[in-house]
Amino acid sequence: VAAALGGPRPSELLTQAAFANAIRVLHAIGGSTNAVLHLAALAGRVGVPLSLELVAGLGRDVPLLVDVEPSGQGLIGDVDRAGGVPTLLGELAELLTADCRTVDGRTLGAIAAAAPPPPPGAAIRPRADPLAMGPAIQVVRGSLAPDGAVVKTVAATPALLRHRGPALVFHGYADMTQRAQDPDLAVTPDHVLVLCGCGPVGVPGMPEWGMVPIPDRLVRAGVRDMVRVTDARMSGTGFGTVVLHVAPEAAVGGPLALVRDGDIVHLDVAAGRLDLEVDPAELRGRRAGWTPPPSPHRRGWPALYRDHVTQAPTGCDLDFLTAPTAEHRLFVEPVIGRS
Repeated sequence: VAAALGGPRPSELLTQAAFANAIRVLHAIGGSTNAVLHLAALAGRVGVPLSLELVAGLGRDVPLLVDVEPSGQGLIGDVDRAGGVPTLLGELAELLTADCRTVDGRTLGAIAAAAPPPPPGAAIRPRADPLAMGPAIQVVRGSLAPDGAVVKTVAATPALLRHRGPALVFHGYADMTQRAQDPDLAVTPDHVLVLCGCGPVGVPGMPEWGMVPIPDRLVRAGVRDMVRVTDARMSGTGFGTVVLHVAPEAAVGGPLALVRDGDIVHLDVAAGRLDLEVDPAELRGRRAGWTPPPSPHRRGWPALYRDHVTQAPTGCDLDFLTAPTAEHRLFVEPVIGRS
């Protein structure tokens, strides 16, 4: 349709440089971790390599400029009143590839050059006065997340970005909501709340259940944040020290499926690590006894989706829609335990 109307094809706009621009803008906004999934899915469709490490690495020199919740004070409507994305692009111009074309035919550089500067005290900060320096989203890997997971550090509690504590495991949404309200739940602020079975295959659909609620008895004691680890997603307005998109997910046999209450989980975001401190022989025994959870979907669209959805690092897209490059074929091979 775009070609028939004389406009550029989407694939002409979705270049490696354009994805890099989008990632840097995402960090400057302190934007949603969901954007990491969406960008990976788009990149997969056009065959542009986009790794989790690239997402984190491109944010290292990007200032956090958008002062809205959950990283700042305002609301997203305040960004529009401050000049919106064009004004933000103007502040980031030196970090962006200016000659990338946009859907209206202009280049990103032209839009940035024409944008007004942010008004004093507005929701968009000048580059010389950032809220913080990036990356706003970081990546961790390790024995609990071999293929990676993401953490929105600008919405987390700094003291919890390095934490070691016993796991309290919730197997699905119903288990989580029921047990989190139990006044007799054996939990302390040092526990790591683990929610598994909520990834793209597990529900199916990877819902925004990742902001695991602080158990009621701890809320009454004044606890406002805990380390949480999950294969689910979280809303862009969510906050807290939450490790999201753990891959491989529990439903396909990722290590998250093997975690038990009391296991020690070690998170070190600065070192890029998320590890399960359990003896390998014990884990081998658990894996030998693990079976994939049964699915109620035997036919139709849900079954097709469950059998063909990829994992979070490649955007949870359908494997038969991704570009047939060697890199993306690697990620869509069947993973452990897929039935």
